[in-house]
Amino acid sequence: MRIRLYSCLWLLLLSHWGLAQTGTITGVVTDAQNSETIPGVNVRVKNTTRGAVTDLDGRYQLQASSNDTLIFSFIGYLSEEIKVGNRTTIDVSLSPNIETLSEIVVVGYGTQEKKDITGSVSTVGSEEFASRPNVQVASLLQGKAAGVQVMSSSGKPGAGLNIRIRGTNSINAGSGPLYVVDGVPTSDTRSLNPADIESISVLKDASSAAIYGAQGANGVVLITTKRGTEEKPRFEFSAYRGYSTVWNTLKVLNSEQYRDLMTELGRNTNWDLYTANTDWQKEVFQPGTSQNYQLSLTGKSNKTAYYLSGGWTQQEGAVRSSEMERYSFKVNLDQEVNSWLNLGTRIGLTNYKDVDVSDNAAINQGGVILGVLSTPSVIGIYNPDGTFTSNPFQNWENPISSTDGSVRGYKNNRLLGNVFAEITLLEGLKFRSNLGVDYSMASSDYFLDPFRTSYGRAMSGIGRYESWETNYYIWDNTLSYEKNIGEHNFSVMAGTVAQKYRWENASLERRNFASDQIVTPNGGAELFAATADNSERTNASVIGRVNYDYADKYLVTANFRTDGSSNFGSGKRWGYFPSFSLGWRISEEGFLRDISALTDLKIRAGWGIVGNDAIGTYGYIGRVGSGGNYPIGGVVMPGTYPASIENRDLKWEGSQQTNIGIDLSVLNNRIIFTADAYLKRINDLLLDAPLPRSTGFNSARQNIGQLENKGLEFMLTTKNLVDELRWETDFNISFNRNKVTDLVGQEQFSGNVAGRGEVSLVREGLPLGTFYGYVMGGVDPATGDVYYITKDGESTFEPTAEDRTVIGNANPDFFYGMTNNFSYKGFGLSIFLQGSQGNDIFNATRVETEGMLDPKNQTIAVLNRWRQPGDVTDIPRAVWGSTDNSLASTRFVEDGSYLRVKAATLSYDLPTSLISRAKLGSVRIYATGENLLTFTSYSGFDPEVNAFAGNSNNDTQKNTALGIDFGTYPQTRNIIFGLNVSF
Repeated sequence: MRIRLYSCLWLLLLSHWGLAQTGTITGVVTDAQNSETIPGVNVRVKNTTRGAVTDLDGRYQLQASSNDTLIFSFIGYLSEEIKVGNRTTIDVSLSPNIETLSEIVVVGYGTQEKKDITGSVSTVGSEEFASRPNVQVASLLQGKAAGVQVMSSSGKPGAGLNIRIRGTNSINAGSGPLYVVDGVPTSDTRSLNPADIESISVLKDASSAAIYGAQGANGVVLITTKRGTEEKPRFEFSAYRGYSTVWNTLKVLNSEQYRDLMTELGRNTNWDLYTANTDWQKEVFQPGTSQNYQLSLTGKSNKTAYYLSGGWTQQEGAVRSSEMERYSFKVNLDQEVNSWLNLGTRIGLTNYKDVDVSDNAAINQGGVILGVLSTPSVIGIYNPDGTFTSNPFQNWENPISSTDGSVRGYKNNRLLGNVFAEITLLEGLKFRSNLGVDYSMASSDYFLDPFRTSYGRAMSGIGRYESWETNYYIWDNTLSYEKNIGEHNFSVMAGTVAQKYRWENASLERRNFASDQIVTPNGGAELFAATADNSERTNASVIGRVNYDYADKYLVTANFRTDGSSNFGSGKRWGYFPSFSLGWRISEEGFLRDISALTDLKIRAGWGIVGNDAIGTYGYIGRVGSGGNYPIGGVVMPGTYPASIENRDLKWEGSQQTNIGIDLSVLNNRIIFTADAYLKRINDLLLDAPLPRSTGFNSARQNIGQLENKGLEFMLTTKNLVDELRWETDFNISFNRNKVTDLVGQEQFSGNVAGRGEVSLVREGLPLGTFYGYVMGGVDPATGDVYYITKDGESTFEPTAEDRTVIGNANPDFFYGMTNNFSYKGFGLSIFLQGSQGNDIFNATRVETEGMLDPKNQTIAVLNRWRQPGDVTDIPRAVWGSTDNSLASTRFVEDGSYLRVKAATLSYDLPTSLISRAKLGSVRIYATGENLLTFTSYSGFDPEVNAFAGNSNNDTQKNTALGIDFGTYPQTRNIIFGLNVSF
């Protein structure tokens, strides 16, 4: 066969020999991703019929002049045009054309070619993952997909990220998207290994997400892991080492300045006992480290496709004692048993551990970040007896007691995977059965030293053990049929889905420890608390989808899903979620086919309804609470009480969504543009509405209220240079407007910080994330007190609750991301920019560090405080114990806009001539910088803040108390050096 192929190639060359005007051009064509040679590549001289085809070793030979331009093309790869010049050898690396119209995109319960998609779907491919190292999945989406906003509640290792797709979609119910990993839904992606991921599809509108019905109201993130595709086994090894630092510090009062402030506040002590000058930021912020090692084997042989991987990731945070460690193992197998039966499995095992650091809390509540700012520098770390020092005037210990004074460990062993069978019943008719499981066993250990910390001494030590066991099962069965009749193409899918969740939790706490040597609860002499509970819920569904297209021009997709949830009563349990979308590929019409520059032009329109049942288990049932004990005959008898009121009419939240979009590709996919406009109306909100006190309850969960999200999204991909020097740009920008359109006349408040009340307001006509407080007029030069503007526009020193008003909006005007990729002769440079514009931040950290009312240390901003009549300043006087000058007001609302160089990676692929001697397929070395530069006017540690987003037990806080900074662990600046090897 090789001899015949060589003979054909030489005959082709000889047939054109007579046309050659100059010498012979030779070279090798390789794959830019893995450096393997590519046989069958067409190499031709532009504007002529002369050409050649690469042989089995990727080599070619043809005749060309110095003025000629060679065109290299191959199916699935981007074409290259290179001018010959004075060269006789031209080696070329072709990049896979991931943007081709035939690209396969994962959608709900199936796949579609990109050209046939009629809904709003964004994809993030493996090439995006390879551009920089990532520790968790959610960070892969930040700035990469239009309409997807990634919010961080903390920069500490292992901290979760909150994702909002096209805005916040509920008030009291969950607003996070559904994650589906290889067909298994989940809500926790922290323990997933990004190195195992092949692609991510984000279903943003109802026409694409309605197939997930009950769980699709907040969008769906489909995660597909890698599988074997090549006949030849391939080993891949990657490793990196990283170093991190807190990129920004804040200046606080030194010892002398602190003593001066305390004297002004009337606090006097024997200052000779407090002569230290401790830099608490230096003591708590430390150089962090990270390391990651991954090894995988992939291939396909004897009708078996396999992907095996193992990885270890470890991080030591830039804040003292914070750390994370993860071991992961992945097995993906596909077996073609015979012509009609395929079997497969996707199994992931993870062992995850971390040590938490308390943030988003004041120092007297254990908050470490606020502790480094508000702990006086006049004290050292330890007393002579080894205990932790405290504030000179109150028993608030220094922040090292929070990092070093307790043992805090969390671990989670998790199994996430599925097994499936696919049977071909007839030509085009397939049956697929999939059984998935997500099982995790998590626990935490806590031990508070009984001697070194003041609270530990008061309690004689605390030992606590908590465990959480979660079982989730899904069994779906689908029947699909595809048929082509001339230019009519049909595909139909129908099936059933059954899901069950079960949770078991237990907690034990003991106190009164005689020693600090036994740190488990059994070392405590006193049982303080013990509890255990379990709950479960089930969902049952019927699903269906029809796809039709005529001549690749007219596209129709219709989805339908019926969902039943045990969260609702029997009469309201079922919800019905239809959707349909249309597409018109105008570029296939005859009147546009002659426009050579136009590659593809498609208009899309879709409508659908999706639902939300994320309100916790037994949402409709009147619950019974324990602990209502009664004294009878002098003996306390156990009792219960009604804890919630029953509502058997409780039903689904419904989200009706409309989407219009356009996809444009020109110049052979060198420019790709996508635009979407959407309107989401969420009705029958699952809202905790107030009740008359005469009912015996404060509130009840009801279906009242409406929300609205509307917006525009734009994505642009350009290949600016495609010669030896390559330059590609990806840009996306998103505009979303959120509004509460109906709340039945009521209001809700959330986000209580620093004892100043709740600063977030939910009100009709306003967006979620609205800040509510007083308008600061200024500082009175005569008295040094803050005066506020009343609702009537007058000045007052004693505002009332009625004078509060809207003072800010945490929602951005728009957010965006841009990636520029450059490559030249093995060198690569990727620069990723990400930002947000127009959002406000309520800087509650400043309430603590500029309040000047207690013995906490303050920032140097208070050096400009009012001290005597006639001083003109915007910092009021210091007044012990009074919050009048630091009410929640416009004083603490700041512009949170920022532009950040999120990542920059410089890489080098070693040449094939060098690594082939070692029988290596490819070797890449790289250096990555994360959060290198941040352009912002925000005065806090970091503009990426969302203090209440990490409160997993309160969806209301997550949805409404947005953009609040209250001692948040900042994002860190990371420098990473890595190596990727394949063989």
